[in-house]
Amino acid sequence: MSVRTGLDRLAAGDGPSLAGIPIALLCHPASVSRTYEHVRAVVGAPPVGARVVSLLGPEHGIDAAAQDMEPVVEADGEGAAPEQDTPPVYSLYGDTYESLKPTPEMFHGAEWLVCDLQDIGSRYYTYVWTAAMAAEVALRSGIKVLILDRPNPLGGLERWVEGGAIEPGQESFVGYHDVSVRHGMTLGELVVMTLRERGVEAAGLTVLQAAGWRRRDMADATDVPWVMPSPNMPTLDSATVYPGQCLLEGTSLSEGRGTTRPFELFGAPWLDGQALARAISPEDAPGLGLRPVCFRPMFQKHAGVTCGGLQLHVRAGARAEVRSLRTSWALLAACWRLGGGRARWRTEPYEFVADRPAIDLLAGGAWLRAAIESGARAGELVRAQEPGRRAFLARRRPFLLYPD
Repeated sequence: MSVRTGLDRLAAGDGPSLAGIPIALLCHPASVSRTYEHVRAVVGAPPVGARVVSLLGPEHGIDAAAQDMEPVVEADGEGAAPEQDTPPVYSLYGDTYESLKPTPEMFHGAEWLVCDLQDIGSRYYTYVWTAAMAAEVALRSGIKVLILDRPNPLGGLERWVEGGAIEPGQESFVGYHDVSVRHGMTLGELVVMTLRERGVEAAGLTVLQAAGWRRRDMADATDVPWVMPSPNMPTLDSATVYPGQCLLEGTSLSEGRGTTRPFELFGAPWLDGQALARAISPEDAPGLGLRPVCFRPMFQKHAGVTCGGLQLHVRAGARAEVRSLRTSWALLAACWRLGGGRARWRTEPYEFVADRPAIDLLAGGAWLRAAIESGARAGELVRAQEPGRRAFLARRRPFLLYPD
């Protein structure tokens, strides 16, 4: 189906007039039009004709060259002294939590903050939280905010929402606001919800909606170009399994970083992929084929070591059936049963937090860690999380901008 993103609409003359107006631009490589033209070129040319005075980059950097949790600092070139007529570039992902928010000075007198980021529909994926934080700073500084909205590539129907609440005190950069893991909202919807529920006056915020998108449409039902929004999100299949498979970041299991199929491939040197595949019931892997594999990550966990594990294949025509969070809960439980004590939770600092296990930040509390260690089954976890999921669905309804 034909969909025009907020950027496509701005290029066609829709939205607020920005001609000659100084703007700060929050973007990354996936910030492209339907003809693959980058947002920076679009906003600087007619009919938009804005004057870009500052560039802001989220996690991975404005060029998405950095790996996960790799600080992007001015010494690497972002924010360094600009060439003549080139706006300065600032990283919103440094080596401290404070670096995640822009300072008012980074806007360089801009009248608007324009945000164009491709989210992938999971609360761990940090771009939406960067957008919310930057929008809050801009609004409090008297700067108007324009979000060029894009479809959620995983769709937005209620039945596709997975996961419950974040427990009080468990908020972090992988869960800045209390939403379900697979939230089914666009970046524009979620930023508005986050700011309003946190008491931020958002009268100066405008969401330029994507025209033609319906909540029932996943990315492969639209003509919106797929551009990798981050280094380890190469395909829509990667994004489809990510809401569950990102939990592996909180474990000693490789989530496939350092391979060509991150999140689809996973495992460990001690894991028997054949035994793991047999341990997963079909009801816990809807829409997926689980294929035993051996692979060798080239960096990060188990770099250069052959791992046993699985590849998660999204079955042809079955993307709408996938419930990756349930599947990954089942996979984690099975790995702990089969691991003979070799499966471990990550203990190193994670996303600027050192006093709690990473898995607790990802899960929104210690409940998942306790459940896996006690041998709980995935169906039990789905039922336990249902009240939080339903509460989120009720909260999100007033903020939805698109029809089913």
